[in-house]
Amino acid sequence: MSELPTGTVTFLFTDIEGSTRLLHELGDAYADALAEHRRVLREAFARHGGVEVDTQGDAFFVAFARAKDAVAAAAEGQRALDGGPICVRIGLHTGEPLVTDEGYVGIDVHRASRIAGVAHGGQIVLSERTRVVADAGAVTDLGRHRLKDLAEAERLFQIGAEAFPPLRSLNATNLPIQPEPLIGRARELADTLALLETARLVTLTGAGGSGKTRLALQAAAELVDHFKDGVFWVSLAAVNEPELVLPTIAATLGAKDELADFVDEKWLLLLLDNLEQVLGCANDVAALLRGCPNLKLLVTSRAPLRISGEQEYEVPPLPESDAVELFSQRARRAKPRFAPDRHVLEICQRLDGLPLALELAAARVRLLSAQQILDRLGESLTLLTSGARDLPPRQRTLLATIEWSYELLDEAEKQLFARMAVFVGSFDLEAAGAVCDADLDRLEGLVDQSLLRRTEDNRFFMLETIRAFAVDRLRHRAESDQVYARHAGYFVDLAEAADRELHRPAQQASLTAFKSNISNLRAALSWSLRHDSEAAGRLTGATAQFWFIDGGWSEGEERADAVLGRGGLSQSVHERALFCSALLSVALQREAAQQRAEDLLRTAKESGSLWGMGRALMLLGWQAGLSGEHERANDLFGECLVAARAAGDGWLSGVATHDLADVALNQGRYDEARRLLAESVEIARSRADDDMAARSIADLGQASLRLGHDEAAIRLFRESLRLGREIGAPDVVIADLTGLSAATAETEPSQAARILGAADASLAEIGVDRQPTEQVTHDEAVATLRRQLGEERLASELEAGAALSSEEAVEAALALD
Repeated sequence: MSELPTGTVTFLFTDIEGSTRLLHELGDAYADALAEHRRVLREAFARHGGVEVDTQGDAFFVAFARAKDAVAAAAEGQRALDGGPICVRIGLHTGEPLVTDEGYVGIDVHRASRIAGVAHGGQIVLSERTRVVADAGAVTDLGRHRLKDLAEAERLFQIGAEAFPPLRSLNATNLPIQPEPLIGRARELADTLALLETARLVTLTGAGGSGKTRLALQAAAELVDHFKDGVFWVSLAAVNEPELVLPTIAATLGAKDELADFVDEKWLLLLLDNLEQVLGCANDVAALLRGCPNLKLLVTSRAPLRISGEQEYEVPPLPESDAVELFSQRARRAKPRFAPDRHVLEICQRLDGLPLALELAAARVRLLSAQQILDRLGESLTLLTSGARDLPPRQRTLLATIEWSYELLDEAEKQLFARMAVFVGSFDLEAAGAVCDADLDRLEGLVDQSLLRRTEDNRFFMLETIRAFAVDRLRHRAESDQVYARHAGYFVDLAEAADRELHRPAQQASLTAFKSNISNLRAALSWSLRHDSEAAGRLTGATAQFWFIDGGWSEGEERADAVLGRGGLSQSVHERALFCSALLSVALQREAAQQRAEDLLRTAKESGSLWGMGRALMLLGWQAGLSGEHERANDLFGECLVAARAAGDGWLSGVATHDLADVALNQGRYDEARRLLAESVEIARSRADDDMAARSIADLGQASLRLGHDEAAIRLFRESLRLGREIGAPDVVIADLTGLSAATAETEPSQAARILGAADASLAEIGVDRQPTEQVTHDEAVATLRRQLGEERLASELEAGAALSSEEAVEAALALD
């Protein structure tokens, strides 16, 4: 090994993402792929002066004397791997480590390793120290993140602007990174933070465009380290139905059960943004606060909720000096050398210090001088604010500013601006092109004029105040109905395409497509219900599995029933809408669930649809199993499998086979269960369905445990655990932790008890029940551990396990013999 660099050193760590999954997918070819990955990375690192400190399995630890070389090596390495089967995450940090005979010692080594650990495959993440020392140019600020075992939060950056999921750090927050610092508002920020110290509900009120959201986001960001269970932003701008407020909060938090049960005693701060159009949710919000003693809410709204305990804080306009600074900052986006003059102060005075109005006006400095803006704006304000006397003065000022900005658009821009109103929430470039005939240049033009916003992940949206104005303009255009029809058609097609991939390797991408477009899907369904029943039915059928997987059971059922009640559907579309209703009714255990499944079976038989018959038999089998009728469930799943095979339905064949295995497990037919589960695993792998594979392997572990094959059970639970962690399936991880605890309770009781404590805590957090066989395994593990440890020590170990993070629990479980 070359001599290790000393003094200021930059450390580079790499790790392969999804190595276990790759091993299964590539088989014997994995060894060659791993060797090729090592070769290209070693060449890149050596070319830039890197010294290989250590290599363990599929991970590199490399040191560089110059930070700039480390960044260049990381970028070259990623480029060399691009397009291949292996994706690596890379972390960089610069420090002054101690060098001993055994190598580097010090916190900087651990920090670099932890930074790599929170990255994603294909991503290069570096510390602020490395960014500064390397003078790295094209980076994306990822904000401050808490890293495992490190006390201080670290500000992290990403090389390049490619979109990746949030870092896997300890921060429990989804707050968006603000591109620029908050201007002014020092007193308002201090007041808001002070109110949140004592009040559990603080509502920031004020006119549209007064800066409520920006102030609230800053306050929430200041409190990230004060709420151990997280600080979360819930955007309600696209929600128009009060009954959807709690489901939207639940979806943001990832709650699968009742929201109050999920939050329970967690120390959480929720920022509920843009609540004014759904103030009818006030009673639901009050009940949530009553049931969750450690929850605090920060709300932005044009009006207070008027419930007990609410502290209202009216956000004032910006004072003149801050208004001038904001105008100048936004103006420099359009004209980098812009310098404010006396006309800017007059503009700020005329616009009442409203941040949104200032941004709209400042966007025009590319073409107009400050004096020209003042002259034209002054005329518009005088004319437009003379009407609408029923509106508050500041609201009239804002609307007049929006109108003025709109009138400066050319006719093509006006048409596009109006068309954009059809989108609810955010949308991407493809949707804009398909629905509105927009291209990137035209969208960027509206962004430059502050009439459209762009998100970090390259989606677009309108602020609700501006969108309301655009909706009014679209309403008065002859093409209005056509635009809404194109919007509905596009999102019906999108949902059907995503649905086809929900049980394939692209499942996560499909779920993301549904989640990121949920507001537009709701809007498309609402419009279709009034104007196009067939489109409404298609959209209902396409969203059935999404609602089921994501936990939106009640909403999905209600929307499906509305579509079915409307009627006017073709046979196949009616069948799929009926499946949606029946599936979610079974999930909710409604009294009508059995009847709906039977209706689906009858309808499918009448039309000769194997697709419908198979799914109806699956649902009826689930119903029988839930009622303890195992023989009947077995018969129904058998019929389901026959229908699935006849239809060539690989997904349903795998589900039916797995369901038959579950019945066998519950009835003690463990050898038969193992045979069926092995078949289910084979089907899942042939379809690259990691979710089904993980669940089937976990149940194989249960069967092996029942048969007394503890070593085989441990191996299977570990395999499923790694896969469950990679695909993000918490219920699978919990089942595997429970199984591993039971399998090692005799030999490693202390560690097994901790693993079980972690599993129990995770189960309570996601709010689901164990399957019957898993519950038996859990109870047997507890009995064995009680005998091995005694009641007092068992309780202590369970408590220690409950305090582990999910990742710590998984690592501890994988270390069990």
